[in-house]
Parts: sequence; C-alpha cells; structure tokens
Amino acid sequence: MRIEGRAAPPARRADRVIGVVLKGYPRLSETFIAQELHALEARGLALALFSLRRPSDPATHPLHARIRASVNYLPEYLHRGPWRVLRGWRAARRLPGYRATLAAFARDLCRDRTRSRVRRFGQALVLASELPNDVVHLHAHFLHTPASVARYAALLRGLTWSVSAHAKDIWTTPEWEKREKLAASAFATTCTACNAQHLRALCADDRVDLVYHGIDATRFPPHPHARGARDGRDASSPVRLLAVGRAVEKKGFDDLLDALARLPGDRHWQLVHIGDGPRLAALQQQARRLGITARIRWEGARAHDDVLAAYRDADLFVLPCRIGDDGDRDGLPNVLLEAQSQALACVSTNVSGIPELIVDGETGVLVPPRAPILLAEALDRLITDPVIRVALGTAGCERTTRCFSLDAGVDRLAMRLNAFVA
Repeated sequence: MRIEGRAAPPARRADRVIGVVLKGYPRLSETFIAQELHALEARGLALALFSLRRPSDPATHPLHARIRASVNYLPEYLHRGPWRVLRGWRAARRLPGYRATLAAFARDLCRDRTRSRVRRFGQALVLASELPNDVVHLHAHFLHTPASVARYAALLRGLTWSVSAHAKDIWTTPEWEKREKLAASAFATTCTACNAQHLRALCADDRVDLVYHGIDATRFPPHPHARGARDGRDASSPVRLLAVGRAVEKKGFDDLLDALARLPGDRHWQLVHIGDGPRLAALQQQARRLGITARIRWEGARAHDDVLAAYRDADLFVLPCRIGDDGDRDGLPNVLLEAQSQALACVSTNVSGIPELIVDGETGVLVPPRAPILLAEALDRLITDPVIRVALGTAGCERTTRCFSLDAGVDRLAMRLNAFVA
C-alpha cells in the first residue's frame, strides 16, 4: 500500500481503473474491506483508493501491505484544505455534470441541512477534479457519506458508480436518501439477507446483490489443536471467554458484563476483550462496579496475528449484539465468522443477519438481545460443558467454511465491476 498526500497517482497498469471511495482507510476494525480489495486485485482489477479521512488506528494489518492500490486522502474538513477545495471547485465548474450535480446537492441540502452534507459536496468537488482519467467507475463502501461523495463525483464526471452497504449506513440513513442513491447507482451489494430484503424493497429492480463478506481461509487456516476441557471448576484453569469488537452500543458489551456478574460465584472464568471504542472507559468502570474487573483483560485494538491467537486460545466466544437507540445495528459481524472458522463455540443474539450464520443449538447459541439473565444462563451452560462447546464449535466451523467462503462473494462483485472495465 502506498499512501499519497494529494492527487491520486497514475494507474500502475494500462487497464481501466475502478476508484474505491472509503470513509477511512486503513482501519483495523474494517478488515473485511481490506480483504475484499486484496481479493479484487487478485482477480485482475486495477484499483485506486480515495479516503474521506486519514487513519486513526496506529497499527495496520499485514493484509493492508499486500494491497497494491495507492490511497489518496480527500480533505476531511474543508476549512483545513481551503485552497485544495477552491481548486477543486474551479475545475469542477468546467465539468459537464456540474449543473446537474449542483442541483442534486441543493435538493439534498434542503432535506439535510447539515455541515456533513456540505462537506461531502466539497470532497466530491476535489475528488472529481483530481480523478485520474483512467478511472472509469466509482465504487463506495457504505451507503451514507462515502456514497454521497461517490454519487456527486460520478455525476460531475459523467461516470457510473456503485455501492456496498453494510450495517449502520443502512439503518441510520433516511429512507428518501436510500431510495435516491439506489436509483442513481449502477448496482448495490450488501452483506446479509435481511439487509438485502430491506434495500430491495426500496428499488424497482434487481440491482441489489447479496454478497457475504466471507472468510478467507488463507488468513484463518483451521485451528491445528483440539480445544481444552476446562469446565469452570478449577480456579487455576478458568474457562477462557473472548469478545472482539469496538466498544459501541450495538455490540452490547454492557449486557455481557451484567451477565457475567450473574454467574454463580464458584464458576471460574476469565474474559479477554479485544477492541477500542468510545464506551471502553465506561465498560471498565461498570466492571469495577460489578466486582468482576479482576477477571477481565482489556487488550485494546490488536492486529490480525494477535486476534487469531486469541481465537485459538479461547474456549468460548461471546458477542451480545443489539439494535442501538438510533437504529444502528450490525449486519453479520465478521468476528463471528472468524471465531467459527477456528472451531470456537459462539454465543450471540438473534439480531439482524446473525441467525443467517448461527443455527441456534446446532452451530452456536443465540439469545434475545438486551437479555442479560438469558445470556448468563447460556454462558453458564457452556462454561460447565466442554463437550457441548466442542460440538458447537465443530459444527460452526463446518458451516462457516462451507457456506461463507470469501471467494463466492468476491467473484460476484468482480463480475459486476468487470462490466465497467471490459
């Protein structure tokens, strides 16, 4: 990966290029995007990346270094790059789609009078003016802000564009905006069947594809060792619980802490949490208040090798997802796919696309969201029964590797994108 500070560099090859618009790149919490980009390049597509913001994570995954495409950072805040925005505006005024784009932006601004809306238009002016001539199609990751920038820039340049919709971007975007973006796009993909059903109801045609993120077996090879037989009775060998995810409302980690505090006092367990996020300090305070802080290790954000090692070291994975008060929710959390690829038994909730992966009682255990008592009962049952954990983990691994491989989804997306570069 080569990072540029200003205009996008020329294409590495004579091929026609797909421009990919990203909210932030690279990000540890969005490995699925890096996985997809690398797989598309492996299928012969030439990519150029355009990010709306610079990375906030101090580390990257090794996978990011394997992506050949360079990345150009658009001005995250217009007032911090006024001359670049002004140059973009002056150049964009000469583009054939300027009047139509300005009219579309004005209509959007009437319904969404926010600074964010203005910022997306300004970023689109810069993107359209700096876009290399060999970029023939734009593809945005996320239906909210990146799709706005891609839509405006494509209209300015007279290009087609498409979008991959995921989770928060679907459920927190107004319906009018989703309808108009879907109508304007060449196609859309999304990562769960329930997402696809929702988006297809807003379209007049079949432009929405279901493309599971999938698991890359080269990055998550099978766990070479058998799971341990810990059953929570030995204080010197506690059952190892693992939770991976950002500390945000929709992950439900406060419900997990409540559930753990309800476990019988003679159960011996230890929780490892991997991830950062705005609610991390509040969760740590909650653990202290519940008297369980000594049993929890807060690892923060970690790179791929550390996360893989944590999956292999754990006895049980738990992710009690829920729908946030603002409607935000997960689609199908990639960490569940990753955990199951390592034959690690999983406990989660019947929210969004999770039941598409986990068959309750067969390949994992599902409980209702926001139900700490039921979550505690499920955890207690699995903590004390290593045989059931092994059976669920084995079945979950078989289903994940059989039904949720990376190749099928990326092959479909590559076929769609190849239509614009042929």
